[in-house]
Amino acid sequence: MTGPADSNLEDQVSPKTAAALRSAMTRLFEGRPQRTDGRLTKENLYKEAQVSRATMNRAHAILAEWDAHLAAHGKATPGEAKRDAAIADLKKRLTAKTQECTLLEKKLKAAHTAIAALFHDNEALRQQLDRHVSVTITPIRPRGPRQPR
Repeated sequence: MTGPADSNLEDQVSPKTAAALRSAMTRLFEGRPQRTDGRLTKENLYKEAQVSRATMNRAHAILAEWDAHLAAHGKATPGEAKRDAAIADLKKRLTAKTQECTLLEKKLKAAHTAIAALFHDNEALRQQLDRHVSVTITPIRPRGPRQPR
């Protein structure tokens, strides 16, 4: 934590400066910075409040609030949290689609094997039929009344 070691923290800055720091802190936490890139860093805090780093460092209670908020909520801004959630969702969906593709690929390989086996069986039957067709087969005459000869 920044500031003195005692638990009774006082800001050693003017009320105007304290208000500027609190306003900047609120804007950064809500993800609507005006003067910085919005990352939750102390550098952005003093730049957003338009005060010097030394002035910010004298605002012990505000810095304690800053540290407590970051400890509770992390350093991710609302936009970063939304982006991270979207990335996690996309990774989950990608994993599911990858598993689906793997399953379909296995089914395709099984179908390929079955079709190849059927093709070879069909070819063997055709060859067998061709060997037995060498005998002349006389077609059967249609039945009907006999014609006189």
